[in-house]
Amino acid sequence: MPDIPLAMVAALCLAALAAGWIDAVVGGGGLLLLPVLLLGLPAGTPAAYALGTNKAVAIVGTTGAAVTYARKAPVDVRTAIRIGLAALAGSSGGAFFAAGMSTDVLKPLIMVVLLAVAAFVILKPAFGTAPAPGPVTRRRVLAAIGLAGLGIGFYDGLIGPGTGTFLVLALTAVLHLDLVTASATAKIVNCCTNAGALVTFAWQGTVLWQLAALMAVFNLAGGTLGAHTALKKGSGFVRIVLLTVVFALVANLAYEQWVA
Repeated sequence: MPDIPLAMVAALCLAALAAGWIDAVVGGGGLLLLPVLLLGLPAGTPAAYALGTNKAVAIVGTTGAAVTYARKAPVDVRTAIRIGLAALAGSSGGAFFAAGMSTDVLKPLIMVVLLAVAAFVILKPAFGTAPAPGPVTRRRVLAAIGLAGLGIGFYDGLIGPGTGTFLVLALTAVLHLDLVTASATAKIVNCCTNAGALVTFAWQGTVLWQLAALMAVFNLAGGTLGAHTALKKGSGFVRIVLLTVVFALVANLAYEQWVA
């Protein structure tokens, strides 16, 4: 592990705790954790080490949140795993194309989509407050595999930020889940995509395992606490956090596009 001041290690652990909570409630924890890692690692450290360490930390918190949700929320684990495997394939494809594609063109489009989503959620207060009656049809499951799995998985490999939030929105819209159940399902899907990415980073040797292990303890605590909070507070609370994360994601993408 590189020589990192104790105060910075403490800051990284606190960021991992907060990111775990945010990610468990509505996704988007990487918006906090990855920038903090990029700032916290010594100058000159390749960005790949921040990306790899981020995945090693995130998969622990995501798994903890997924287990907590699966125990208490009405999650269709079989469907979630099917979407997750499709997302794994999609993210691999996105990563393949990432090197040859300029994200400068895609980021403004994503910001417009996010703002449209925020407007929709604000204007439709009932969105995600209750599941649709009756079983989910096979056609909707296939649509979720295509959109939330292959589509958002491809985005995760290509760009990445906000993948968890996009998953929650897609699962709510396509499968007619309430926001709490959509968050729970998204965590299982995230476990699949994080596992695939972590294998790649580990093979490349770009994971700081000692730092990741320490931060993962805090991320696990944050993820478990976030899942309990979402289950206790319900869809209305998740909706507020969702809007907050969407606007934060727009601000982050705008900063990367026009300021950084």
